[in-house]
Amino acid sequence: MIQLPEDVQEIQALARDFARNEILPGAPARDQSHEFPRELVNQLGEMGFMGMFVPEEYGGVGMSVLAYIAALEEVSYADAGVGVIMSVNNSLAGWPILAFGTEEQKQKYLRPIATGEKVGCYGLTEPNAGSDAAAQQTRYDKDANGNYVLNGTKMWITNGPQADICVTYANKDPALRHRGVSAFILERGMPGFSVGKIEEKMGIACSSTSELVFENVVVPDENRLFEEDKGFSVAMATLDGGRIGIAAQALGIAQRAFDLAVAHAKTRIAFGKPIATKQAIQWMIADMGTRIEAARLLTYKAAMLKDANKNEPLHVQQARCGQACSMAKLYASETANFCADKAVQIHGGYGYSKEYEVERLYRDARITTLYEGTSEIQRIVIAKSLLS
Repeated sequence: MIQLPEDVQEIQALARDFARNEILPGAPARDQSHEFPRELVNQLGEMGFMGMFVPEEYGGVGMSVLAYIAALEEVSYADAGVGVIMSVNNSLAGWPILAFGTEEQKQKYLRPIATGEKVGCYGLTEPNAGSDAAAQQTRYDKDANGNYVLNGTKMWITNGPQADICVTYANKDPALRHRGVSAFILERGMPGFSVGKIEEKMGIACSSTSELVFENVVVPDENRLFEEDKGFSVAMATLDGGRIGIAAQALGIAQRAFDLAVAHAKTRIAFGKPIATKQAIQWMIADMGTRIEAARLLTYKAAMLKDANKNEPLHVQQARCGQACSMAKLYASETANFCADKAVQIHGGYGYSKEYEVERLYRDARITTLYEGTSEIQRIVIAKSLLS
């Protein structure tokens, strides 16, 4: 086990205390109601967890990536739905504005994101642009005043129904693929910007997911993020950080599944003895614990690489950190699914009942191998890096 720096341990302990006392007790009810946890988001914001990368001058706490993933794992241990709300706000909404935004954009948008006053979302995925993110069909044109006019639909957008601020992408000509993509900051209330279909999902129920619809949305030039037609580089750089966040979320799910499985194995009596005495159960526990430890090490390594290279140019950061981020996301997400499956198996028939928490963990874990790049996409990224 890596010995975390003292300041990271303090953040981790604060997150653990809040998560287990304030988030965990309400998780079953949120799973049933699908209610967005507005009060918890406000509290997380007050504690600094909604804008952990954001420097103090912009309203955040200016913590390291390592501190962020340590806190996010604890929040996700209690409720993976709350975890992904926190992850998107930090990694996908706040970070690209911090990394690519103008001083005016940072002053305007980072403070409300960091404090939890406003919720952010990330509008990249489209009906025909998921794993192939360069296939953006959402278009932008320019009007006579130099404003951008956006038309298109985004889908599978986490925090979409509640988002006040959206980092999104559009192409001036879909035939150009990545060469024509620009990034923009949209605000709730812009004429023509609306929420479309709200999805009914298998898991992470308190995290809302929806379409975003752009119908002649007029976006002023000051809301373009980074250089025109350089938006795809913004998207790819942002996803590296997002993948570390999902790795941390997956770790939280896996650790919770493991802890529940161990507790059940020690107390469930079969054939006159706790099932923890049976070799079949012991081997499952051993495999779960080993995979969690390996996944955590990969995730910590990726976070520490991001921290060590934070002052380097973004292309250098991607070259040095991209492989590690994909490895962490791949292995941690598959570990979460493995551990949730074994936890259900160890619980037997009880694990199939909604009365037992492992049933929810099994559903929550499934998304981690899909969003922020599927496991297949991570393997492509990793192989390309290893073979270059």
